[in-house]
Amino acid sequence: MSTQTGLSRADLGRALAVVVIWGLNFVVMKLGLRELSPMLLGSLRFAAASLPLLFFVRRPALPWRYLLAYGLAQGLGQFGFLFLGLKLGMTAGMASVVMQTQAFFTLMLAAPLLGERAHRRQWIGIAVALAGLVLIATAHGEGPGQMTLIGFILTLSAAFMWASSNIVVRFATRAVPAYDPFGFIVWSSLVPIVPFAVFAVSMEGPSTVMHQLANLDLGAVLSVLYLAWFATLLAYTLWTRLLQRHPAGRVVPFSLLVPVVGLAAAAICFGERPSPAQWLGTAAVLLGLMINQGFGARALAFLRDPKRA
Repeated sequence: MSTQTGLSRADLGRALAVVVIWGLNFVVMKLGLRELSPMLLGSLRFAAASLPLLFFVRRPALPWRYLLAYGLAQGLGQFGFLFLGLKLGMTAGMASVVMQTQAFFTLMLAAPLLGERAHRRQWIGIAVALAGLVLIATAHGEGPGQMTLIGFILTLSAAFMWASSNIVVRFATRAVPAYDPFGFIVWSSLVPIVPFAVFAVSMEGPSTVMHQLANLDLGAVLSVLYLAWFATLLAYTLWTRLLQRHPAGRVVPFSLLVPVVGLAAAAICFGERPSPAQWLGTAAVLLGLMINQGFGARALAFLRDPKRA
């Protein structure tokens, strides 16, 4: 369970692996949405993440309400809003930035709902990182700064749903501390499949949905598999395990590194070029994360006494 000394090296490695996977995630989503509608992409993503594994992975020893709540919040809510936002004008790089407001939503929800109080240092780090995110989001450059209002609102809504799913994980951990996070992700991924499919048919029409399914190309298939196996099964299993072992305020700020990977990937794949102000904002995000995790205090302790640090 949680300690007061921060993340171990192994947990730090897991957190950074999640950062890379999720940073590339936004580019993959954009590519997938070139061939598939947002709701159909959501249904296929979670079908691939759950159906092939149901006969091999036991359902975690948790009441169904946690699986349903997580599946609706993280699956249907987070990715329903995000896919729509990306389709309606949110660029990949800016999506990776705006989604990180989930860190602030999580801290605000964790205090009244879970009684988890963040240290003053954590709030200072969050404030610095928030200033960086605002600077990135409001700067008007050649690419990432150009986004539609509806895309921004939908992506912000997705961030709130992500924060809600973080709270569900913490409640589930209090109920059954030793539940299997991989099984949790597999079985909760069942929940959004049908709702996504229903929305796809109602929004696009049965003929359009069938046409998209019949004409899947290799790029669309690879996008679905990446989103299902890496971004969902692997990354969310690691993320859930971290939330099991540490307070939300210690884990969630690592997601603030996702825009660094997301902006770089979007620049390489789509030619999105951050402005100098946006790069400055990215530096502020990194600084905020360092403050939040107490890297400065640890560095000072190391300089004073390397052996004890």
